Amino acid sequence: MTTRSETQSTLTHLLTEIEHRNPAQPEFHQAAHEVLETLAPVVAARPEYAEPGLIERLVEPERQVIFRVPWQDDQGRVHVNRGFRVEFNSALGPYKGGLRFHPSVNLGVIKFLGFEQIFKNALTGLGIGGGKGGSDFDPHGRSDAEVMRFCQSFMTELYRHIGEHTDVPAGDIGVGGREIGYLFGQYRRITNRWEAGVLTGKGQGWGGSLIRPEATGYGNVLFAAAMLRERGEDLEGQTAVVSGSGNVAIYTIEKLTALGANAITCSDSSGYVVDEKGIDLDLLKQIKEVERGRVDAYAERRGASAHFVAGGSVWDVPADLALPSATQNELTEADAETLIRNGVKAVSEGANMPTTPEAVHLLQKAGVAFGPGKAANAGGVAVSALEMAQNHARTAWTAQRVEEELAAIMTNIHTTCHETAERYDAPGDYVTGANIAGFERVADAMLAQGVI
Repeated sequence: MTTRSETQSTLTHLLTEIEHRNPAQPEFHQAAHEVLETLAPVVAARPEYAEPGLIERLVEPERQVIFRVPWQDDQGRVHVNRGFRVEFNSALGPYKGGLRFHPSVNLGVIKFLGFEQIFKNALTGLGIGGGKGGSDFDPHGRSDAEVMRFCQSFMTELYRHIGEHTDVPAGDIGVGGREIGYLFGQYRRITNRWEAGVLTGKGQGWGGSLIRPEATGYGNVLFAAAMLRERGEDLEGQTAVVSGSGNVAIYTIEKLTALGANAITCSDSSGYVVDEKGIDLDLLKQIKEVERGRVDAYAERRGASAHFVAGGSVWDVPADLALPSATQNELTEADAETLIRNGVKAVSEGANMPTTPEAVHLLQKAGVAFGPGKAANAGGVAVSALEMAQNHARTAWTAQRVEEELAAIMTNIHTTCHETAERYDAPGDYVTGANIAGFERVADAMLAQGVI
């Protein structure tokens, strides 16, 4: 039987190979390190996982598509962006994962997101594989007509690679209901099919699911609440700092408020707002979802209880809970030190990989409950899968039913991560629990289906 140290040496060698084969992709390297560094106990305990080629196949996407996206702005000027779709692993079902439209998007970012998605989707217990896509297009400041033309051009290539039984994209940063609508319209136009299950995050009047916009934020709060319950506490009366002001952050704040916590911050790239009375959701939604403005406008219109801080770090604000809900690597080691010094009890990731590895290590060492994104923010993709189920049945569930299903899934994810960590001698380590539990489900399916 292979020892744990021998297994770790093999995995370390594989990580070196990943970096060599995938140069200039630091986000993907980080995601691979985060997972593989925790797998030694399970690979040592189950010899079948040490089968040559299994993990090598797991870290290599099944398919990577890169394409040109030409489009015209309102002045008639032609722009050329780059589109991506990485179909990473379909052992458990059709590829499932969002589309991100943001200037920072490149192949390494999409691969990191797709790799994370494999394990996140596995943890839901639903039949979905892992994938991700997007473009370096920036929808901010663009007119609806410009966004429509871009989305139509993007889908003119993407449609060849997706389908309700093949690959089902959804939204992510920069891709909300407006973008999904334009993408779906072009897909329908090209294929001459009403294939509702090909995209999720659709409007509720044409195949979308109730609670889908809220699902990622709601699910993250439910996971945080479960971590607190494990420690004999609940959300009632806790103060929370939330980063971001997009869909995930807004509904994280909404669910925190509903469960009795006081969410006092939101942020965007210009800085952050602190509102000691608690964030006014109606005002935040008006500014961000309707006016597509900046958070400084919130402070201007909220009154004396709120103030805006240009730049800086939202993690400087003292709180019991921290829920990073903006983007990758936004919570650094220095931020973690500040949170610990200010007495934070739990950190739960609403965004994908928002906490740097150094910060994660510091938080865990300090005894802070830490919920990794692949577990804590899985509510979004879980409800996307429930949307797919509704589409297949040509039906629509009530909001109550969807929310009950979401709550059950998040509770099960927490239980699975907690019990798996204990099984591998890492009690309370949700990172190890999530990685091993997700890995076991995917690896078992890969072994059963042969070398493909």
